[in-house]
Amino acid sequence: MTDKQRDMITVGVAHATLAKQLWIKIRLPVGATLMDAIDESGILKEFTDINLDAQKVGVFGREAKLDTVLNHGDRVEIYRPITADPKKVKRKKVERKKKD
Repeated sequence: MTDKQRDMITVGVAHATLAKQLWIKIRLPVGATLMDAIDESGILKEFTDINLDAQKVGVFGREAKLDTVLNHGDRVEIYRPITADPKKVKRKKVERKKKD
């Protein structure tokens, strides 16, 4: 392994809509941030509706900031906006079960 390879990490960048899912594996220099991974992955070109000012991002299911430094093997995730209130959905489900 060369010195340059030792100074690199491999991470994945993932995003999904109802119609399309994408997971891209990339290599970045040690010290790269979540935003660096998103930029390098090209995922913003694939999903032009992503708005990082409004949407949450994270690593392995935990919300994180764009300046979070990544580790080798991390999975960067761009989360979709919530379109339904989870509490209302659960309440409706319970009400339907009561009727049955």
